[in-house]
Amino acid sequence: MQQRAINAVLTGVTGTALAGMLVAGVAAASDDSAPGEKQFLTQEAVAAQQHSARLDKPQNKAENKAENKAGNQTPAGNAEDARKSEAAKSESAPEKKGPKALLSGTTTASYFWDDGSGINGDTGAPASGKPMQKGMFASPSWPLLTKVKVTYNGRSVTGFVGDRGPGEPSHRGIMLDLDTYTFRYLLDGGKPKSKYTAGTGEGHLKGLKWEVLEWGKGAGKKGKPQPFGS
Repeated sequence: MQQRAINAVLTGVTGTALAGMLVAGVAAASDDSAPGEKQFLTQEAVAAQQHSARLDKPQNKAENKAENKAGNQTPAGNAEDARKSEAAKSESAPEKKGPKALLSGTTTASYFWDDGSGINGDTGAPASGKPMQKGMFASPSWPLLTKVKVTYNGRSVTGFVGDRGPGEPSHRGIMLDLDTYTFRYLLDGGKPKSKYTAGTGEGHLKGLKWEVLEWGKGAGKKGKPQPFGS
């Protein structure tokens, strides 16, 4: 009987111990599952964030690309506008012209080269005191050193009145004598055979246009050319 009592006590103690162990096991199992669940949820959240970042990244690139493209187009557009503006200014800008003519008209011109040689009726040194040269003209009446532009066949030369002439021909409407180089250039763009001869059979330029650009300070009369000695 004493032995049965001992067995009953042992059985009770063992049962209690087993029950305690079961409770502890359940609790342990419950505690062990919690970190796993938390860890799973954290990884899922991280994965979701990474997925969202991947989705947003191309969009940002597209936006950046669009912004860069727009930024690059703006200067090009401005440059194009600037070029168009400059072109418009160039087209609208007035063409530069030479001095305005004080007096103009047409006449028949002959040629000369007076250097004291006596060739072709050479009467000696030019009346202005300046040596004979290209661009020196002779007028029967204009003030010496008057600046004159002459035009013929689309070619022009600007020179000055440095001598008197032509003489008697001026009474027949020939109101200018041109140096041989100017005469030949206006005629056909060529050069004279020599400074005394133009080198062509043509001795006059009819319908020559003249323009007085500046009156000279030498002796003579301003205004339309007058025949020699008048």
